Amino acid sequence: MARNPLAKQPELPGAVPGDAPAVKRQIISFLEGFSIEIMPRAAAQMASVRDHLQPETKVYVTFVSGSDFADVIATAKRLRQEGFNPVPHFAARGIASREQFEEQLKRVCTEAGVDEVLVIGGDLGKPVGQFHCSMQLLETGLLDKYGIRRIGVAGHPEGNRDIGEAGLGEALAQKNDFARRTEAEIYIMTQFCFEPAAIIAWDKTIRAQGNKLPIHVGVPGTTTVKSLIGYARTCGIGPSLRVLTRNLDNVAKLARISTPDRLVTELARYKAADSGCGIRQAHFYPFGALARTARWLDAVRHGNFTMRADGKGFTV
Repeated sequence: MARNPLAKQPELPGAVPGDAPAVKRQIISFLEGFSIEIMPRAAAQMASVRDHLQPETKVYVTFVSGSDFADVIATAKRLRQEGFNPVPHFAARGIASREQFEEQLKRVCTEAGVDEVLVIGGDLGKPVGQFHCSMQLLETGLLDKYGIRRIGVAGHPEGNRDIGEAGLGEALAQKNDFARRTEAEIYIMTQFCFEPAAIIAWDKTIRAQGNKLPIHVGVPGTTTVKSLIGYARTCGIGPSLRVLTRNLDNVAKLARISTPDRLVTELARYKAADSGCGIRQAHFYPFGALARTARWLDAVRHGNFTMRADGKGFTV
C-alpha cells in the first residue's frame, strides 16, 4: 500500500524494565529459518558458500534483468550440491515467451532439484515478451506441471509507485484467490524495508482486507557504502541503478544504517505479541555483504548480542 511518509505511524511497544531476556528470546526465535539472497556473480567469487552459511539454509538466487538465466541455473545447481535449498527468481517482464519460461523452469527443476521459486513482475519498464505480471506466470500452470508447490510473490509495505495502491490491492487479492483454488503454498516476500511501524501497519491493513498469505519480511543486511558500490559493479551499473533508485530514501538509509537490529527487534516483539500477525520470518538482502551479514546472523542466532538500554535494538 502506498503511504504518506508524513502520516503518523502507530506507536510501537516500548521497552519494559527487566524484559531484555524475553526480548532476546523473541529475536532469536524470529530469525529461525531465515532466508537470504545471493547473486550468481557474487557466488562465483566464493570458493564455497558453506564458508558463510549453514547447509539447508534457503538461498534465493537473484536474476538481474539483462543477464543470462543460465547463470541462475548454474548457481542453483551449485547451491544444491553444497547442501543448500536454492530458490530461483523468475521475473515476468524479463521472460520472452511461455516456451522460454518452461525451458528455464524445467532446467532448474531437473538440474538443481528446485521445488520452490520466487515469482515477481520484475524491474523492466517494458516487458520483453507476453508477460507483464507475476499472476500471468502463475496462471500458465507450468509451476504445477513441474511440481512447484511453494511459491513466493512480491509484497510492498512501503508501496510501489509503478503500480499504485489500487493495483497492489487487486494483485494481492488475486494471489490470495489463486492460493485458495489451487494446492500451491503461496507466501509474500517483501521488498527490503527499514521502518517497523510501516511494516506493522501494512500487515494489519492487508489482514483487515482479507489477506491470508504468510509474510516473509525483507531485511537489509549489514551493508555499507563500499558494499553498495561493489553490488553495483557486480550486477551491472544499469540494473543496479534500477534496483537501488526505486526508493532513494531507502538507499540513503542503506548508506547510514550498518545493522538492522532495531528493525529485527521491533518485528520480533510484534510477532510475539500479536497472535494474528501475518509475519512468519525474515529474508535478508545483503547487497554485496553476504559474508558480513552471515557473521552477524550467526552471532545473533546464538544469542551473542546485548540489548540496548532503551530496548529498541541490540549490539553484537
